[in-house]
Amino acid sequence: MEYLSIAQKVLQLEAQALLEASDKIEEEQVKQLVEMLRSVKENQGQLIFCGVGKSGFIGQKLASTFCSLGLSSHFLHPVEALHGDLGRVGKNDAIVFISNSGNTEEILKLIPFLPIPKEMRIGLLGNINSPLGKDCRLVFDCSVKKEACKNNQAPTTSSTLALAMGDAMAVVWEYLVNLSKEGFAYNHPGGLLGKSLRIKVSDIMIPKSKCPILSPKDSLKDAIIDMTNRPLGGLALVDENRSFVGILVDGDIRRFFTKADPDLNTPISEVMNVSPTFASPDELAIDALYEMENRERQIGILPVLGKNSEFLGFIRIHDILQQGISIKKDSLETSSPA
Repeated sequence: MEYLSIAQKVLQLEAQALLEASDKIEEEQVKQLVEMLRSVKENQGQLIFCGVGKSGFIGQKLASTFCSLGLSSHFLHPVEALHGDLGRVGKNDAIVFISNSGNTEEILKLIPFLPIPKEMRIGLLGNINSPLGKDCRLVFDCSVKKEACKNNQAPTTSSTLALAMGDAMAVVWEYLVNLSKEGFAYNHPGGLLGKSLRIKVSDIMIPKSKCPILSPKDSLKDAIIDMTNRPLGGLALVDENRSFVGILVDGDIRRFFTKADPDLNTPISEVMNVSPTFASPDELAIDALYEMENRERQIGILPVLGKNSEFLGFIRIHDILQQGISIKKDSLETSSPA
């Protein structure tokens, strides 16, 4: 049996169903969707998803997606709703019914008791002329010619389409509220992306109280001793006003010792870097990492400077990577539709 061709056929069948559904969506439908989502937002309501069986699992995923995009949302099982969970539903909410047949008995039993008016009901239905379809203001056609399973029974193509249609709704919401990558990260503080878009330099930098600091007039010997006692890979140089004037890193010392007859009494001013790349405490750690990596020769440490060139501390590439932040900056960029 050609199992490879079977697997490929499933993907092709489901992909074709998505394309056909895309052609069925009309501008007026999307306008109504935007009106309903805007109403939920302005009235501080919730977007509720309701379904049974596989459709229920799709609803749970979509509710989770909308929550992650900043719109309060949850899944409502129609049977549990009739036994107390209806108390989670308010008149300012909108509800999305997911049903392939459009005739799901459990949902039809719930509708008479819903405080949500028809004007705020959406259907992701396989039969737009079904009883459920008639109880919704907006219906997206999620009908499919054939399920991908062998016997044309198990929800496969239909559940994939319902999921994709819900995702399309979610992305419309993103653009409606102009959700930024920082806004997205607000609801993902524990994930890798959330860390990359929330953690600032000030959150993980090494404060100046723990950093080696000297004057440019001090000797290279003094610098080596101080950097050995506080092995961060860098030393800050400040003037008599405590303003930052340069940095000395391990590489500078190694290069100095390649010269003939190096003198440890040489003033640090003759060895230090007076115009290094630096970070500010309020910038994202991912941006500091980008500055360190996006160059011909990688930098391992950056001085952190405040107002009037005040030295605040160091941030090291090791400390950033230890937080799990390693996403390329370009991959975080978003764009708006033309």
